[in-house]
Amino acid sequence: MGAGALVAAAGRGADADLRGRGSDWAAGRSGGGFGPDAVAPSEAGSSSTASKPQPPKETPNFGTSGALAAEKNTFRGVLLKYSEPPEARKPSMHYRLYVFKGSDQVDMLPVFRQSAYLFGRERLVADIPTDHPSCSKQHAVLQYRHVLAGEDRTARTVKPYIIDLESGNGTFLNGVKIDSSRYYELKVGDTVKFGFSSRDYVLMTEESAD
Repeated sequence: MGAGALVAAAGRGADADLRGRGSDWAAGRSGGGFGPDAVAPSEAGSSSTASKPQPPKETPNFGTSGALAAEKNTFRGVLLKYSEPPEARKPSMHYRLYVFKGSDQVDMLPVFRQSAYLFGRERLVADIPTDHPSCSKQHAVLQYRHVLAGEDRTARTVKPYIIDLESGNGTFLNGVKIDSSRYYELKVGDTVKFGFSSRDYVLMTEESAD
């Protein structure tokens, strides 16, 4: 089965769908993890009291913490650009990445045995090497996160996300280039591409692929 058939099963428009998927990172959590940006509440007080200045918007933290790093955010002597957030979890669903080059399937990668997978040209640290010269050494991460879900936003579940690590030539979700340093939720049937590589990575589960 070709990549087009798998993607057609998803049945979504790329641009409209991506607008609701991104979430910014922010520093400042215990352990140096990442999470959505929070807006500070308004200061209470009388109108005669000068309002306090709001703190500046926090920026992505590529600091020293996380399960991807052994110690001091290094692995095999390589400094890692990314640290997993506190909400990182291994998924219960058996996700797979089907790799296509044109209409030909060239690989199938199980991606459910750990909470994050690093893509890039640096084979010493990359979980999934992307050898195309347009890809960065540490290009992007597939991150599973334990997040609120459902209409009432009270239940929690583990969902897959993709995040670009400020790569040179970008990461593309369903043909649309995503912003760096932001999490984008992935759904079954989504296609991810890295740089100018011709390989398509299609996210499926064991059940949806059968």
